Amino acid sequence: MKVVVQRSKAGRVIADGEISGHIDRGLMVLVGVTHDDSEEDVRFCADKVTHLRIFEDDNGKMNHSVLDEEGQVLSVSQFTLYGDCRKGRRPNFMNAAKPDEANRLYEKFNERLRDNGLQVETGRFGAMMDVEFTNDGPVTLIVDSKE
Repeated sequence: MKVVVQRSKAGRVIADGEISGHIDRGLMVLVGVTHDDSEEDVRFCADKVTHLRIFEDDNGKMNHSVLDEEGQVLSVSQFTLYGDCRKGRRPNFMNAAKPDEANRLYEKFNERLRDNGLQVETGRFGAMMDVEFTNDGPVTLIVDSKE
């Protein structure tokens, strides 16, 4: 599982002309699932996102998590994180999980974040979406359960 975590001042996802999820301060999270991911990968990534200390304390040091800050998470499924661009000019998406399994693990990921005490908003799995957010910092990190 691969997750791009971005500290955000605000964000929203529009699918089929309507807002499917929106947050104020918190994290914009893009979630990619590969074919050999399991619920162990889900737990690792969700717990890492929950407790990752990327918000500043009173001294300007990154010492607070989104949970500490009572922030929100905007989670968007993103199969293109497993696009392989090494050959040719068109990405190969063979490493992305099949949609049914990807959706199942994506939903488990969001459920784990909620179980960890976070408010989670989402996009719409498999839909074409417009994702808007303000990257705060900017701060962008990649969490990969395989590395």
